[in-house]
Amino acid sequence: MSEEKLSLQGLVFEVVELEVKNHILTITLNRPKRKNAINPTMAAEIIYALDYAKQERDIRVVVLAANGDVFCAGGDLSAMSGKAQETTSTVPVRGGQDDLALRLRHLNKPSIACVQGNLFAGALLFLCNVTHAIAAEGVKFSAPEIKRGIWPFMVMGGLFRVMPQRAALDFVMRGNAISTEQAEKWGLINEAVPADSLQDHVASLATELASLAPGTMSLGLAAYVQQDNMDFDSALPFLRDQLNACLQSADAKEGITAFFEKREPKWD
Repeated sequence: MSEEKLSLQGLVFEVVELEVKNHILTITLNRPKRKNAINPTMAAEIIYALDYAKQERDIRVVVLAANGDVFCAGGDLSAMSGKAQETTSTVPVRGGQDDLALRLRHLNKPSIACVQGNLFAGALLFLCNVTHAIAAEGVKFSAPEIKRGIWPFMVMGGLFRVMPQRAALDFVMRGNAISTEQAEKWGLINEAVPADSLQDHVASLATELASLAPGTMSLGLAAYVQQDNMDFDSALPFLRDQLNACLQSADAKEGITAFFEKREPKWD
């Protein structure tokens, strides 16, 4: 990712909607007639929005939502077939669909998937790489690629980090849908809630996360990802160094001072 200063000013987003409010950026997938399938334009717009969110200290949480009855049907097969698609989007391309998972994993900020409808195939890239996934009761999840002669190769990178290995392997080998109850049991989602309270539940969670020390949150999430690739003996010294850096940070100093002064901390 380049270091230029990103801006939303003047850009036309065609297939996602953006809202920034109270330190929370909400990215809403908006191709309901196409079941919010991910085409190159959608991938480019989400990646740009995530890069912008990572750049902006004032944005502390990202919520990924969707319009329509389906959260996301995965990759757009017509786009995968090489058919050209016209677009009115003026958002610069900063990476392809494969980069979505990497952008979420290295966002270093809380990210919440607000899953109001069924989620299929490549959309699991979102679910497996956000920090929190909340779904409406009754939603179904599936990786049906095998039934189309395809294997969900890219999905496996995140899927096997959040689900038990044998459960995840069966999930992709047979391509059958699972319920929110099973998804919660296997760790694919954090929680299933009644559909009519989903928006309020996600808003409350996002607000809570946005109220916490943003610098420390970023440092901690970056360390979480990095230590995940280390063996235990290497991870401990690395994490000790991160703890020392955290204790010297402005957030830690403010948090400790606020504790002794018996007041709420004020994060910059």
